[in-house]
Amino acid sequence: MKRYQKSMLEGPLFLNIVTYTIPIILTSLLQLLFNAADLIVVGQRGSIYLAAVGATGAITNLIINLFLGLSVGAGVTMAHAIGSRDEKTIHRTVHTALPIALISGVILSVVGVLLSRSFLTWMGTDPEVLDLATLYMQIYFGGMTFNMVYNFCAAILRAAGDTKSPLIFLTIAGVINVVLNLILVMGFRMNVDGVALATISSQGISALLVVWALMRRTDACKLYLKKIRFYRKQLIKIIGQGLPAGIQSSMFSISNVLIQSSINSFGKVFMSGNAAASNIEGFIYVCMNAFHQTAMNFTGQNVGAGQYKRVGRVLWTCLGSVTVVGAVAGVLTYLFAPQLLSIYITDSPQAIAYGVTRMAYVALPYFVLGLMDVTTGMLRGLGSSVSPMLISVLGICGIRIVWIYTVFKAYHTPQTLFISYLISWIITFVAQFILFRILYRRRMVRYPEKV
Repeated sequence: MKRYQKSMLEGPLFLNIVTYTIPIILTSLLQLLFNAADLIVVGQRGSIYLAAVGATGAITNLIINLFLGLSVGAGVTMAHAIGSRDEKTIHRTVHTALPIALISGVILSVVGVLLSRSFLTWMGTDPEVLDLATLYMQIYFGGMTFNMVYNFCAAILRAAGDTKSPLIFLTIAGVINVVLNLILVMGFRMNVDGVALATISSQGISALLVVWALMRRTDACKLYLKKIRFYRKQLIKIIGQGLPAGIQSSMFSISNVLIQSSINSFGKVFMSGNAAASNIEGFIYVCMNAFHQTAMNFTGQNVGAGQYKRVGRVLWTCLGSVTVVGAVAGVLTYLFAPQLLSIYITDSPQAIAYGVTRMAYVALPYFVLGLMDVTTGMLRGLGSSVSPMLISVLGICGIRIVWIYTVFKAYHTPQTLFISYLISWIITFVAQFILFRILYRRRMVRYPEKV
């Protein structure tokens, strides 16, 4: 597996960042294809099925993100240990991360299966799609352990510099997902239950493969199933770094749940167009979020090694790269919005028109969200997790909640709702950037001999 590893501590920084990030982008795109395949295939049966799957996205992310934040904590802990060449901590982090993933998956499955209908009802989901959305969500959460195991193990591999193995494994799983979608939905005439079963089956494959990859390693990152246990110090650090990250993501999702509830007020046709547009925008988002992971891991390893001057170069390289990627992707997506939306929506020109409206306000300026994500990754790589959480809670969730209950309430239009995204992104990025500069300069003063 060492042939896949990328050095974060030496060599040309821009080239290393690009070659490290590209596999993350491709891996994330494949993960999105799980849901995209669901929407595209089930959309062929009618827009009501598309609306049912789309209605689950916001609440599903809200529940899952709290636990996925712990995988971020595992990645930061690994990056620091690898940068400082602490093999004992590396070993203990690997063997603490897996049981956290397993327990997280079980908790999520129980909560998701038992409370799916209550969550969807609370969001004001259209009664016509409520039963279908509940069924999809319950099956999806039934396989949540696979999702957690994959994400925790993939975070460890990426922190170690290996971004290609997760890409290979998810490619295999992605092909299986598409094939199962076609067999279950088109062949056996299933609908949302078919696409949900296809998704969790493919996630199971990817989870097994990524565990196998860790077991085959020959360095300190090697996984021994018999040595899995909780190591107190590593458990505390993973939770300390990961829980604020999870809360941050969940609070971000809470604002999206509120927005989804507002979207539901426009009716099922609007819901269908919004679901398709949101899924397409997700492809832009993961391209930029890959730089968040890159910034976090490059910063984490260099902080562990005491190379703080290189950390500053990581910041500007990632900010420049994410701006270019986000701007180009946003413009291209908007230019071809009707054609892209028609892949998902086959029976409602009005739903397509609604989707185009959303993309004008959200997809075009998406690069600003990328800037925000990079600064978040830099802060986490420095070892600061609570501060970016607080900023995001106020800047993302707080502003959107206030906006919905004031401006949107007074001017009840889709345009008024969607502009809240950009406003919250800009304010949060500026605040996080200022915080990073303050914390970075403090480290430079405290450890001048390591520059």
